[in-house]
Amino acid sequence: MRSLKFYTFFLLAIMAVASCKDTSKKVDSATTEPEAVLDSIKITENEVIEDPKEEAFVLDEENAIEFFFNYEKTLKANKVKITTNLGSFTIELFENVPYHRANFIYLTEKGYFDYTQFHRVVKNFIIQGGNSDDENTGRKRSEIGRYLLPPDSRKGHKHHRGTVSMPSSELDNPHMLASPFEFFIVVTNPGSYHLDEEYTPFGRVIEGMDVVDKINNQPVSKGDWPEQNIYIEKAEVLK
Repeated sequence: MRSLKFYTFFLLAIMAVASCKDTSKKVDSATTEPEAVLDSIKITENEVIEDPKEEAFVLDEENAIEFFFNYEKTLKANKVKITTNLGSFTIELFENVPYHRANFIYLTEKGYFDYTQFHRVVKNFIIQGGNSDDENTGRKRSEIGRYLLPPDSRKGHKHHRGTVSMPSSELDNPHMLASPFEFFIVVTNPGSYHLDEEYTPFGRVIEGMDVVDKINNQPVSKGDWPEQNIYIEKAEVLK
């Protein structure tokens, strides 16, 4: 028969083992579970950080025509007001030159023309706007995209006085594709009809032709650049 001392020792040993197991569980619960939560948070944060941002839409030679074809279908407005530091005038856009109309409204809505200039003034001929020596103009062009528009001179529009037309690009351009960021307005009376086969009329001045004439009468330096900058302070679509 075993002694009382033996059973007492055996009972204490069992209690010690049980106590160690409980402690182990408590330690595991206290140390591993928060780490698992932290790992989960880290994974979630990484997923958010590594998520690629949606790229901004940029026009180019491949997508411009399709874009303006669809964009023009959504348009209900056909008038744009141009406010300059010499006054304001309103342009009505022709509906049967859809790409050029859509392009002009799109650039207006994007704020492109704001703070550009009438950078070319030829006495008794034209005023030309949409460019600038400000680096912000180049930045805005880059953000919008690099593209040209096809000429559309067979819709019956003539270069009468007050006609708004689009110049061709100065880049290597044998097909006389239009430079989408600039426009010119005819001031010749009754018109400059030698331009009819070369450029695309896409609108006409319906109000404020006296302001156009005022711009045309400003002193110019070499290259037909006005001696005093003539800014387009705001271009806005009239709805």
